[in-house]
Amino acid sequence: MERGGAEKAAEMEWPAYLNEYEKLVIRMNNPRWVVIDNAVCPNATLVKVDSARKHGILLEAVQVLTDLNLSVKKAYISSDGRWFMDVFHVTDQFGRKLADDSVISYLEQSLDTEDHGLQRSCAEEGLTTLELTGADRPGLLSEVFAVLADLGCGVVEAKVWTHNGRIACLVSVKDELSGSPIDADARRIHHIESRLRHVLKCDHGVCGARTAVSSMAVAHTDRRLHQMMFADRDYERKSPSPPASTPPSVSVQNWVERGYSVVTVQCRDRPKLLFDIVCTLTDMEYVVFHGTIDTDGDLAHQEFYVRHKDGSPVSSEAERQRVIQCLQAAIERRSSEGIRLELCIEDKPGLLSEVTRTFRENSLLVTRAEVSTKGDMATNVFYVTDAAGRPADPKAIDAVRLRIGPGCLTVKEEQRPQFRRKAAAADGQGGGGGVGIGLFYLGNLFRRNLYNLGLIKSCS
Repeated sequence: MERGGAEKAAEMEWPAYLNEYEKLVIRMNNPRWVVIDNAVCPNATLVKVDSARKHGILLEAVQVLTDLNLSVKKAYISSDGRWFMDVFHVTDQFGRKLADDSVISYLEQSLDTEDHGLQRSCAEEGLTTLELTGADRPGLLSEVFAVLADLGCGVVEAKVWTHNGRIACLVSVKDELSGSPIDADARRIHHIESRLRHVLKCDHGVCGARTAVSSMAVAHTDRRLHQMMFADRDYERKSPSPPASTPPSVSVQNWVERGYSVVTVQCRDRPKLLFDIVCTLTDMEYVVFHGTIDTDGDLAHQEFYVRHKDGSPVSSEAERQRVIQCLQAAIERRSSEGIRLELCIEDKPGLLSEVTRTFRENSLLVTRAEVSTKGDMATNVFYVTDAAGRPADPKAIDAVRLRIGPGCLTVKEEQRPQFRRKAAAADGQGGGGGVGIGLFYLGNLFRRNLYNLGLIKSCS
């Protein structure tokens, strides 16, 4: 099955007066060409995107794949002048090739337009978005939701991330009684912000508590959470509890002859890993010119050839260390620690306050959460540990389930294979001989991209 740019070209009827050169110019000026092919690879669907190069174009494509819960097993990224070429080997969340025509059609349409529909207007949906950042502590989330319930704010959606003792929340609310937006009442907004800031306030300075209210279009929520934690400088802080796993291996080396910085990442593979890395590089204003993504079992290896937006590579040791720290933090933010609890229950006023209070009373700390309300039903996911960040006591989990309802709150065991280290892996601080392999690999990168784009017969 092959769809997209080739299909459009076949359907296009050229005016008789156009010569071949003029047709080529029209094709070249088309901002984006997409091909989705199920025939080439036996165990993955190939997604090819050719487009005019601009800052953030790679992130746009990766966001579309991420929002459809597609896993990128391999990818080849290359740009030549003003043209950008991506080849992604993707599977669904069950590791299978894409077979649903509606998903393929939606994927094609989303990739083929510069407006991916990844932003939504909160005002149109009758929602007001609250952005909260500050120091995390046991019971904090319970206090936040208790304040919102007390002030008559119904929580429709929420996402919560924690990392290195910091917390970032995006909470979309409406008036509990009328269902209307609350942003029209300036005094009410000021009161909500004041109450929430008081709950969050426990330190000062650049890493202090912050609240913001918006009814404007909200950016892609995961990207916004990354931006909030980056602005909070979570990457500079140390985790209050011992790390549960080995930090991701990240190295940054300069290829002086070509003017690139080579960023290499090796860590356990997981969903949305590529998005988290590309999002961070983009928001740090680095442009990815070439790259390769590969997975071997549970191990992911990603390599990017980047320059700053002004065309310069990484120019100092301080900048190099900052890139390493920020990428490690971006990977760790979504690496869920704790037991996954799924709650599916009829929604009611104060539900989240009640549930999170039950967690707090049983000495459970929420490390990550995703809240969604559709109609009368609330579907929530929580990752919990004990108050010190260690694995939660099964007796505490049983007590919580008994209180909330065993049929409503279920424990989901995630399959998380142990990270398999390779002898050639670079160390976690980016030292060692990884650059030699990386620079040698770029010599084959262009041939691989051309081969996967179908422009040459062999990549050897």
